[in-house]
Amino acid sequence: MEYVIVALAVLVGASLTFFSGFGLGTIMLPVFALFFDIEVAVGATAIVHLSNNLFKFLLVRKFIHLQTFLRFGIPAMFTAVIGGLLLTQVTGYDPIHFYSIGERTFEMTYLNIIVGTLMIFFAWFDLSPKYSNLKVDAKHLPLGGMLSGFFGGISGHQGAFRAAFLSKSGLDKKQFVGTSNAISLVIDLSRIPIYLGLFAIGSSKKLDLAASLSDGKMLLIIGIVFAFVGTFLGKRLIEKTTIVGVQRLVGVLLFVMGGLMIAGIL
Repeated sequence: MEYVIVALAVLVGASLTFFSGFGLGTIMLPVFALFFDIEVAVGATAIVHLSNNLFKFLLVRKFIHLQTFLRFGIPAMFTAVIGGLLLTQVTGYDPIHFYSIGERTFEMTYLNIIVGTLMIFFAWFDLSPKYSNLKVDAKHLPLGGMLSGFFGGISGHQGAFRAAFLSKSGLDKKQFVGTSNAISLVIDLSRIPIYLGLFAIGSSKKLDLAASLSDGKMLLIIGIVFAFVGTFLGKRLIEKTTIVGVQRLVGVLLFVMGGLMIAGIL
């Protein structure tokens, strides 16, 4: 059953990445959290996200606006590393609270609280009429890159700030898609080596992320394949689809999933 859930979530998520503030990582993180510990879910989501971005890059690379990419993408690369390092550090902290419901015991951890809070924040950001259409002047692109990279490194939530800061950069629709994809790709390339190489360092859990991902490799393979299919479908629909209703529905679900994550239920 988990294979069906992952396949459907990735297919829908990858299709929506072309025209929604909610990206593939935003949708996939809570899905993978159903099957992995949260730190492994972040890593698994990042790998599927990277695979999707590489495929999308082949489709939209000719639309990249180089100057905008450099002003936003270079700061994003550095802060993605910082965010990834912060994530690896909080992984090692002991749970801060235990509680029981019936015969089940749950634990609240710093990592779950941080990631769950970010999920709720960015869901609210995208649902709020005041902020969902926020546009920031192009002169602040380096700041946008720093914010997008940092939060991308911590939890993968990089799309909201990227959209807000790129929306007033003077790009047409295709340039926006191509440049946004290139930025997302370099953030993934910056954070994934941190996840794979440093999760076990200084962690009381002694987590071997690579081994954990290997144990769930079929879920990863399914995620990657359906990300390709969803990206192809999204490219075909890019000129004629709007998803305001879907965006709101996903936002509400993210509120719920974020709350469950904070509570230690996910």
